[in-house]
Amino acid sequence: MQFDALSTPALMLDRNILLRNVAAMSARMKENGVALRPHLKTSKSADVARLATNGHSGAITVSTLAEAAYFLGKGFTDITYAVGFVPSKAPQAAALIAQGAKLNLVTDSLAAAQAMTAIEGDAVFPMLVEIDCGDNRAGVLADGPELLDIAQAIHEATNMELVGVMTHAGHSYGASNIAGVKAIAEDERSAVVHAATRLRNAGLPCPIVSAGSTPTAMYAEHFEGLTEMRPGVYMFQDLTQLSRGVCQRGDLALSVLASVIGHNRHAGHILLDSGALALSKDIGANAAWPDTGYGDVCDLTMQPFEGLYVSQVSQEHGIVPISDDSAFSRIPVGSKVRIAPNHACITAAAYSSYNIVEGDRVVDEWDRVNGW
Repeated sequence: MQFDALSTPALMLDRNILLRNVAAMSARMKENGVALRPHLKTSKSADVARLATNGHSGAITVSTLAEAAYFLGKGFTDITYAVGFVPSKAPQAAALIAQGAKLNLVTDSLAAAQAMTAIEGDAVFPMLVEIDCGDNRAGVLADGPELLDIAQAIHEATNMELVGVMTHAGHSYGASNIAGVKAIAEDERSAVVHAATRLRNAGLPCPIVSAGSTPTAMYAEHFEGLTEMRPGVYMFQDLTQLSRGVCQRGDLALSVLASVIGHNRHAGHILLDSGALALSKDIGANAAWPDTGYGDVCDLTMQPFEGLYVSQVSQEHGIVPISDDSAFSRIPVGSKVRIAPNHACITAAAYSSYNIVEGDRVVDEWDRVNGW
């Protein structure tokens, strides 16, 4: 199928770039003797998951229980739900366990762990204690007293199993250079390994020592003490990663196909049919590249039009300012462009499927799961 046959906005995924990206991460983890448990919150697609887990155990990470149910239905059974767990979600988790899932859950709350002991039923919930390695979003400190208190409560419960510790260096996305990423990667590794050592020294089990973000997985200088990594956006990459030097432009696998729906000559801009809902309002690359707006405007081969980007969005409109009137003739009304997004995860979340691209053709359509 030619691109012109697609209704826009449309989510485009370049299969060959995806294959290169997943192969590179797979090789890096194998070389370093670390298990790969890819985070599928970016793709939310079984077709992508099969490629990302090829040659590995098949273990995956998800961000919603809806994702867990979807992937379980596609044959993936070893799943970590990497969001703080609360007892009110226990019936959903128990149902997945009853269907054959090995579903690791995460907590950083003693109150939640204690409340879990009152959950009735046959399910035994595998639990990871979350460690804050500097991101300051969630987790207990590796040196803090809460770690042992939570771990002990889980270990003593009859309906929970302490399976280890996990952390996420989300702040690595804010690093301005690779040296900064490497420093954060060491903070991530050392924090979660220290937490694991404390558990073991206290006589508590800790088989899983889990870390991971795309930047730290790609640039950590070593992985000593870790059992697994959970990177996710590396499969697609995006402008935020590109702006930090984490990837190259040729690694951008995801784009949005948009139609030119207007020329506003008196205001000096081109209008696209891809606005906030199609692109998201994430502007993560702008910290490094202010003239990125909501995404780079590219031709159908993903070559950027110099100086053209989506500067403003309303719900269904994207505005591309121009400084040279020749852009009106180069990009006429009715033509199509591709937009490289700031944040692949948030952009992809607006769509129910991927148009799989090889060269200048759409060769397949892959589904994805949304919702919670």
